[in-house]
Amino acid sequence: MTKTGFIYNNFFLKHAPPAGHPDTGERLLAVIDILKKAGLWEKLVHIKSRLASYEDIGRVHSVEYIKKLTEFGTGFIDEDTYISEQTLSSGLHAAGAIIEAIHRCRQGEIDRAFCAVRPPGHHAEPDAAMGFCIFNNVAVGARYAQSIGYKKVFIIDFDAHHGNGTQHIFEDDETVYYFSTHQHPYYPDTGKETERGTGKGEGFTYNVTIKAGSGNKDFLYVYQDILPGLIFRYKPDIVLVSAGYDIYTDDPFADIWVSGEGVRGIVQSILSSSHCPVVFTLEGGYDPKSLAECVKITIEEMLKNSE
Repeated sequence: MTKTGFIYNNFFLKHAPPAGHPDTGERLLAVIDILKKAGLWEKLVHIKSRLASYEDIGRVHSVEYIKKLTEFGTGFIDEDTYISEQTLSSGLHAAGAIIEAIHRCRQGEIDRAFCAVRPPGHHAEPDAAMGFCIFNNVAVGARYAQSIGYKKVFIIDFDAHHGNGTQHIFEDDETVYYFSTHQHPYYPDTGKETERGTGKGEGFTYNVTIKAGSGNKDFLYVYQDILPGLIFRYKPDIVLVSAGYDIYTDDPFADIWVSGEGVRGIVQSILSSSHCPVVFTLEGGYDPKSLAECVKITIEEMLKNSE
């Protein structure tokens, strides 16, 4: 029987954008509350995040960018990404959560995990914060995984917004496969289907653009009919998932209409296609009630698949 880890730390609540910013600590509190009320909390292996080191971060981000963050102070570092007094620590713990999950998988303590983190990560570029993201958590995790023996990493990103940072970090690398479904045209206006990677990485980036107003049928076709074959042919050693629940019908920051059953189908397909450890890390999803429902569905499937 496999075990499912849940990685969390109260540091994630200390990242404090100004009032009215979509990325609030309430998002994570709603997730914890629903998991407890649904009787799922006690079925999980509870793990605290570690503090990622600057060496861990430096596998992805430039020395200049890290230095900028340590000296920045507080305020908006880009038009919608805010740095508060505790953001740097929160960001290091967010990256450290996926590192800890991968470490526990490698040790055989768990087989899959969900990292309930903030700030999110997939927009962060090697040298810039962007789109609420400070460090690119999933990219830091991928490089850490490779440093401890996972040679081939498959990243799945189902956030409504394209993970521009993740794609750019790995687009010339055949050892990391990046697969994304996202609303297009939409922020950040990257991730066209013609973007397939460069150099040695050509053919190891796969974007599926989704039109505004799309829902379960469109997503389930991709995740049930396209994704499994890609994973089978690539044969990854570990699968990392940028789990963005702004695809959910009630989320205010996208025009995608995936229901709870659609989310369930996406997660089922990812788990059934991945014959290796799978680690989810939270990206978008900005209506706390909707986000909590989607994470509950995800955890239900992770536990069901492990029975």
